[in-house]
Amino acid sequence: MSVILLERPLHPAGRAVLDAAPDVTVTVATDAADFASRAREAEAILLWLTRVDRAFLASCPKLKVVARYGVGFDTVDIAACTDRGLPVAVTNGANDLGVAEHTMALLLGVARRLTQYDAMVRRGAWRSVDGPLIGELAGRTVLVIGYGRIGARVARLCASFGMRVMVHDPAFPTPRIAADGHLPAPDWRAALAEADVVTLHCPLNDSTRHLINADAFARMKPGVWLINTARGPVVEEAALIDALRSGKVAAAGLDVLSVEPALPDNPLLGMDNVILTPHSAASAQETLARMAVRAAQNILDALAGRIDPGFLVNPEVLRSGR
Repeated sequence: MSVILLERPLHPAGRAVLDAAPDVTVTVATDAADFASRAREAEAILLWLTRVDRAFLASCPKLKVVARYGVGFDTVDIAACTDRGLPVAVTNGANDLGVAEHTMALLLGVARRLTQYDAMVRRGAWRSVDGPLIGELAGRTVLVIGYGRIGARVARLCASFGMRVMVHDPAFPTPRIAADGHLPAPDWRAALAEADVVTLHCPLNDSTRHLINADAFARMKPGVWLINTARGPVVEEAALIDALRSGKVAAAGLDVLSVEPALPDNPLLGMDNVILTPHSAASAQETLARMAVRAAQNILDALAGRIDPGFLVNPEVLRSGR
């Protein structure tokens, strides 16, 4: 009987998949300490926020698979898992639509200053000419940084709004980006000067931490809009705050922050040209259900030794035979 440990309760669609599987026992941790304790006997763990490093793995001798509820894996020491021969599974393809739609919601909210106009109406104002300046998406240039499943969807959606789409992702050859109808931007720093909008869809790792820093903001054109549905630390938050205060960044739509939940003294909370959502881009009910089913299936497939390498961060463990 394989023990599957969940960090928190799973969406019913995914839990049904696990409960229907033979020869497995599913347990749900009550808190972080309980999770760490129960993980010692688990053969599979499903993570939301828990960090997995070498010390954690050392206490889990029975572990056969580490699964994430989502596509981010910055909380998992991939090298440590690979050294142990542990596959790290993510829910590729399950949340790209939801996150892409949320990205566009933030972009439209920023363009039309929706939160500010909503506040105006609620306090009795009704003349749009008295409100903040708003803009259209059509004709503007957007720089999409990160062209995985989410970034590619965002690029297509932006193009459907009549935007000029530039794309940067070193993992994708420029002919592929061009064939998709977008403008390759191999030198993303140079492309910043052309962009009216910068939207982030890259993973968080050593090369992308504080990718958008003071130097990057200095290269941007005045009045740029910034959208981040990737990870908070991709942006150097202090530099963003300075850029918002100076007007270099006219507005930002952020689903992620450097520290989550937001600290009460974070200046972003008091800025009316910033739209904030609580890391909820993948929280549509349809998205949650797809991620839950995919995460559950990843675990069962890994335990059975038949997982699709397309759902693994480290598919090389399948070749190693460990």
